[in-house]
Amino acid sequence: MAQSLARILLHVVFSTKNREDLISDGIRDKLHAYLAGACRGQGSEAFRVGGTQNHVHIACSLPRTVAVSELLEEIKKTSSGWMKKQPAGCKRFSWQAGYGAFSLGQSQLDALIRYIENQSEHHRARSFKEEFLELLHRYGVPYDERYVWD
Repeated sequence: MAQSLARILLHVVFSTKNREDLISDGIRDKLHAYLAGACRGQGSEAFRVGGTQNHVHIACSLPRTVAVSELLEEIKKTSSGWMKKQPAGCKRFSWQAGYGAFSLGQSQLDALIRYIENQSEHHRARSFKEEFLELLHRYGVPYDERYVWD
């Protein structure tokens, strides 16, 4: 085959440092739009970006020539800098050091988009920590909780 083709879909999750509530209602939609643009800037298609005051979820594609770590490093670095410069942003804003990145199939994408769209309602009943641990279980990711949180 002469051409290299790929369709890799990701569910990416990361929080603010120490899960602080630094993403205010006044900046959240703009931050989500910025994150989608940062994905596109790396050749990734952002299907949906959403979250709450202390974390984001991104449904996106992984470009065939970019590693997950490279994609996330660039997205987190540029968006953190952008947040610090916004009037409604926070000068001490930063993301947690790590992230969760989970693969999914095309048939799961619509359900993930709905899940991301309903984050506000979803978090009335559970914290980010509870949600993240549930995602690790759901995606079958082994972990040691001593090293999950910064």
